[in-house]
Amino acid sequence: MGDVVSSHLDESRRETITARTRDVMREFGAVYQQQYAVALFNSVRYEIEAGGGTQSQLLHRKDPLAGRSIFSGSLFQYLEENRKWRSRFVSVPNSYAINLYESKTANERGLHPKVTINCAGYKALDSLEEYMELMNTSLPGIKAKVGNHPFIKCASEFPLILYHPYARHHYFCVMSEKEQKKWHAVLQDCVRHCNNGLSEELTVETPAFTDSVRKHRQAQGHYGTWDMMCGTPPQILANLVMETLHPELRSVIGPRLKGKMQQRQRNWMLISDAVYRQVLSQTSSQYGALVDTCEAQRAPLDARLRTDMDQIITSKEHVSGKIRALVLPKVEPLLRTSIQPYISSILEALMEPTSRGFSEVREVFFREMVEISKNSLNGGAKEKLGEHMDRLSMLAFHPVKMQSCYEKVEELNLEGLQQRFEVCSPNVFVSRAQILMREQMDNAVYTFEQLLNQSLKDQGEEDMCKNVQRCQDRVLKKYDYDSSSVRKKFFREALLQIIIPYMLQQLSDSCSPELPRFRELIFEDFSRFLLVENMYEEVVLQSVTKDIMMAVKEAAVQRRHNLYRDSIVLTNSDPNLHLLGETPQVDWAAKFGSEEPDSAANGGTEEGGSGSRRRQVVSMIQMDGLPLAYESCMEVPGVELIPEEDVETCDDKSEDKSEDEEIPEEPRSPDSVDEIRDLINPVVEVAVPVSGEEEQSPVTNLMEPTDSTITAEDGLQEEVTHVTTVVEKVPRNSIKKSPQTLLKELLGSEGQEPTKDEQVESAVEIVTEEMLEAVQEEDSQLITEVSAAESDSDPPPLLPTDSSSRDDNGFQSPTNQESDEGVKVPITNGLSGEDKTIDPVEVEVILA
Repeated sequence: MGDVVSSHLDESRRETITARTRDVMREFGAVYQQQYAVALFNSVRYEIEAGGGTQSQLLHRKDPLAGRSIFSGSLFQYLEENRKWRSRFVSVPNSYAINLYESKTANERGLHPKVTINCAGYKALDSLEEYMELMNTSLPGIKAKVGNHPFIKCASEFPLILYHPYARHHYFCVMSEKEQKKWHAVLQDCVRHCNNGLSEELTVETPAFTDSVRKHRQAQGHYGTWDMMCGTPPQILANLVMETLHPELRSVIGPRLKGKMQQRQRNWMLISDAVYRQVLSQTSSQYGALVDTCEAQRAPLDARLRTDMDQIITSKEHVSGKIRALVLPKVEPLLRTSIQPYISSILEALMEPTSRGFSEVREVFFREMVEISKNSLNGGAKEKLGEHMDRLSMLAFHPVKMQSCYEKVEELNLEGLQQRFEVCSPNVFVSRAQILMREQMDNAVYTFEQLLNQSLKDQGEEDMCKNVQRCQDRVLKKYDYDSSSVRKKFFREALLQIIIPYMLQQLSDSCSPELPRFRELIFEDFSRFLLVENMYEEVVLQSVTKDIMMAVKEAAVQRRHNLYRDSIVLTNSDPNLHLLGETPQVDWAAKFGSEEPDSAANGGTEEGGSGSRRRQVVSMIQMDGLPLAYESCMEVPGVELIPEEDVETCDDKSEDKSEDEEIPEEPRSPDSVDEIRDLINPVVEVAVPVSGEEEQSPVTNLMEPTDSTITAEDGLQEEVTHVTTVVEKVPRNSIKKSPQTLLKELLGSEGQEPTKDEQVESAVEIVTEEMLEAVQEEDSQLITEVSAAESDSDPPPLLPTDSSSRDDNGFQSPTNQESDEGVKVPITNGLSGEDKTIDPVEVEVILA
């Protein structure tokens, strides 16, 4: 593998890649410094003018995943180095990075993971067919034939693949469909979170960065949306470099690759990953230096803005008016013919799946409320309520429970409109809608927690069900309003993302050459904050904003979309609720006394040396009938261990199996020295009832040498070398059989002939004589009571025969007679003339 990469990426080619990355970063840096000053101006102006939209009705949690991890468990990873599958313990912390460890023990010890995967830009796949469709487009002129297999052979029928257009792919597999669904949901959530790497709280850096990337791509002729605008700024910049560099390298290196189609695809993936890592290391260092340079200039720029804000705003309005006079006559025909007829169809395509997704969020939240109400109605304990509330607090970050909501939005389809407006993929809008859905779910859950906690403080815990119902109704009303506001804002932004790039592209030939002359109207002192290109885009945006707002208002009137009208504005409708937002988050596990979560189920790890366990959002999968996580395995398990679809290996069906059902053990080789000795000297156990009370019997389990023979089951004569007595404890109240009855059971039924072995008969006679002597020494009254109890009692239950129930007390009985299983029953009458509990003895006969 290393030879393949080094042979195609020699020193000269690496220098070419470095030079190309440096050129892109230089062009981007010049644009970023301009956009940084403009973004700072917009941020300070927004702060001074105190602008803003409608106020949220739900509370916002500051750090929802504090002290939490998302998921952990074991799966199998395919290693490119040796082309083998290896067991790996995977931990997904609250940063949503995927950490791969050698074993669970390595994770618990705090060792560094073997591999850490940042999922930004990846796609989580669960089928090899879908993966091969993407791989077939990786190299030009190479198409896989129908039925061709990929270059990896999956160890099970449940694969999981992380695909990236530039970086290395990661292959995993699990052993059941249930595991696959849960892991796939977790991987999708990791991708979704990592793609949303730009923080909205950075009111200067984030707008400056997004505008710079958009303008850089427009200079290259790319006006539409970009589905690789995902991850942190260095990752996005690496994608920006690879957007043009990757096709060039593919056209040069692709024809030189040797081998079969699968091998060529595999080698190209390794080469592409090496290039991507080299580019990413450069963009990370150069972007950090660029941000530091801009931040050093922020303080003097901010001071100048606050001093000259009025003059800057006046100058901007003057120049914008001039640009508007130039642009509007050219914009109006474009709006009438190419924009207005399509706004309603674009909006409809966006609203249907998005509204279903937000409705599903409401339904999932409502179902959780019903479960809590059931617990309170059924008189559930406080600990049970604490468990419900603890799980509810992480509902928004539970990928499996939220999967039904996310799937509704994935049905979004812009086909037809996609080609007209150069929308590369609807994934940009799907991911954004899913992030908003998760935020709304967490806001609803957090608001309910705070309301319920306040209600319990004020009204106590007497009528829990009413308190839950009252808080639930308040939260659902606020959710309906907030989700309506969030969706309308999302629709407006999505329409602008689709329409504005198309309009700029259509107007670029007629308007762009005339823009430079407007720079003369801007004072030099204000030229850093007022850019003609930005004002031109604002004029184009304002020209279509009215049509977009009207379309969204008309959609709000239709009740099927569950949108509030814009005339309904709730401002400061619940001031007491917003005061609760200042209180700390409720720890329900500690509040109701279940502070220690199940570490095995939660997969917690020690955090920061504080001794507290990090609780896990998604529970681990417990597979019955399979080795535990294969933690010590080096190779993938055999195919016979892979459960079939119709065989339930999980907890749901394991209880249905009969406990009495015996499964014969397969023959295997001995694992210890004792087992080898048992094979050389077989042991035959004969259960014989004896008398004696454990408190008064001084005799323990003994082994005595003897010389005799015994007939085995196969008819062979075996020599008996030792006879060992083993005594079991039996309670006194289990006396149910007379010595005569027990003797008959030992000798067999009337129609059954005893064994012909003389040694065995003599041993049985000795035992019988001792039993009769013990019976004769007891008084007749006790014999009468025993006989009465014997006639009224039921058949005795089978006694345990394993070594864990045996005791050292008892007496020795030299016999080698085999008896049927289940006849080891205690009798009464001690040897000393007292009532005693008679214990059964298993006689161990060791055959030479």
